[in-house]
Amino acid sequence: MTAKFVGAGLATIAMAGAGIGIGSIFAGLIVGIARQPTWEKQLFSYAVLGFALTEAIALFALMMAFLILFGFN
Repeated sequence: MTAKFVGAGLATIAMAGAGIGIGSIFAGLIVGIARQPTWEKQLFSYAVLGFALTEAIALFALMMAFLILFGFN
C-alpha cells in the first residue's frame, strides 16, 4: 500500500521538471524577441510547439501517477 504512494509521488517529480522546462521555453522566447523583434511570429510558433511537447510530458507523468494509485489493486 505504501509503495503505491511512494511510486505515485516519484512519478509526479516529472511534473516539476516540466514546469521548469515551460519556464525556460518562455524565458528564451522573451530573450529572443528582445534581441530580434522582427522574428516574433516565428519565435512564438516555436515556443508554442515547445510548450505543447513539454506539457505532454507532464500529462504523461500525471497519467502514470493516477495509474499507479488507482490502476493496481
